[in-house]
Amino acid sequence: MDSFIIAALAVCSLTAPAYGDKGTSKARSCSDIRQFYSGKGFALDGVPQSEISGEHLRICPQGYTCCTSDMEDNLALLSRREMEGLLKDVGRSLQASLTGQYKAFDGSFLELLNRSTVSLQETFTPTWGSIYSQNSQVFSDLYTDLRHYYRGSNVNLEEVLNEFWAKLLEKLFYQANKQYVIGEDYLECVSKQIETLRPFGDTPRVMKMMVTRTFVAARSFVQGLVVSGEVVRKVSQVQLSTECTRAMMRMTYCPHCRGMASARPCANYCSNVMKGCLANQADLNTEWRHLAETMMQVAGRFDGPSGVESVVLTLPSRISEAMSTMMENIETINSKVRKLMNLLLSTLPQVSDVTVRLRDMQPYWVSLPTILCSDRVATGTGAEDKCWNGMNRARYLPEVMGDGLASQINNPEVEIDITKPDMTIRQQIMQLKIMTHRLKNALNGQDVDFQDTSDDVSGSGSGMCADDMCSRGPRLVPITDRPKFFQPPPVNEGVKGNHAKQNLPCITIYLLPLLILLLRR
Repeated sequence: MDSFIIAALAVCSLTAPAYGDKGTSKARSCSDIRQFYSGKGFALDGVPQSEISGEHLRICPQGYTCCTSDMEDNLALLSRREMEGLLKDVGRSLQASLTGQYKAFDGSFLELLNRSTVSLQETFTPTWGSIYSQNSQVFSDLYTDLRHYYRGSNVNLEEVLNEFWAKLLEKLFYQANKQYVIGEDYLECVSKQIETLRPFGDTPRVMKMMVTRTFVAARSFVQGLVVSGEVVRKVSQVQLSTECTRAMMRMTYCPHCRGMASARPCANYCSNVMKGCLANQADLNTEWRHLAETMMQVAGRFDGPSGVESVVLTLPSRISEAMSTMMENIETINSKVRKLMNLLLSTLPQVSDVTVRLRDMQPYWVSLPTILCSDRVATGTGAEDKCWNGMNRARYLPEVMGDGLASQINNPEVEIDITKPDMTIRQQIMQLKIMTHRLKNALNGQDVDFQDTSDDVSGSGSGMCADDMCSRGPRLVPITDRPKFFQPPPVNEGVKGNHAKQNLPCITIYLLPLLILLLRR
């Protein structure tokens, strides 16, 4: 920012009488501004050697001056380029901060997913043996879909989880009954009854609620960081208006034309110029604050027992618990998994740091005038009475304008049409509103692309077997004892010979909902 501070030139005389006494004295030399003007890269052709009358000036005060019309135009464009460059530099600093927070959170979240994946592989291999090794694709597909969803792919998270449990039911049902010939259509028929049978207990419902809330929040949070950075980038590239250019010239370089190179702007004068130039940017303030506040609320959900780390790292133990419930050996399996998972638990870094950064960046758009004036304005004892007020060295009397476009209707320094807002900035305000809406949905566990409407897991008989599907599938032989974990179920002694390869009639699948309904009455 220091590179954009106007360098102080040699102190010149501050009063008009020093110019001469009604033409009897020699006009003051323009050597200082010639040196300054040349240092800015401009040719000295046409630059006065001494002061001239300033009736030709259209921006600066029309007193004695060392600036021609061309010099005034050139310096006006220079002040515009410098201010636009300064805005980009300030914006890049904020962008870099947001990008850093995104990378830190994104890396931590993906690392949690990787650790959870490795944990499942390491614990399921010894615990579930061939049941896991022969069906590992079911689990890897789940993690792949979760990663794709987090990355922003068009994935329905609810459908992903429902499909996972349905496939897992088919695989476990088949493994528990390997001594029978079971067709794919029969397995599909069984899986469609998952809400009625509830083979995994309450785990699918609980896990769906926790995973949905966590992944929707995480994905929305990183999207919020990305959108915030894009808003800053696009707004920082908005060109300054002609009226702002004139005001910046009058404040920045007109003192040089008047031989007052060392004069710095009055603080309130600079504030009004900046508030007028950045009026549209200041209108971002409300939605920018809303977004930052909502992101902090979302970030608050990432800690604690139902936070990101706990949910992601306990996925293997929850799945194992559900499998154990179906296979009736929950105590032994859960004990092993719980011990292994506890070793992996640690604190997710960067969340608290992100919250602090988000809180600090809330006033960004309305604090820009103060930031950009901080190194420009006159300071020290008596500065208010000796500062450049746009016309001369004197106190600046007009009041400081408020923030935003509407507040600039009476800005004495920047002529601005408050009925014509900048469309690029208005588009970014809409982006902030949309992102805030997404994050508020994330706080409620809702995604922008879908809404979970299947919390009722009591079952209504939907998804029952079609007649042709169930009739053509192979049948299981009825058994008197329930299958034991990792043990083949005994065949009913009343069934002999080849009849042992028969399947249970699918009519039981038809009758099961009816039986449940009767029991509930």
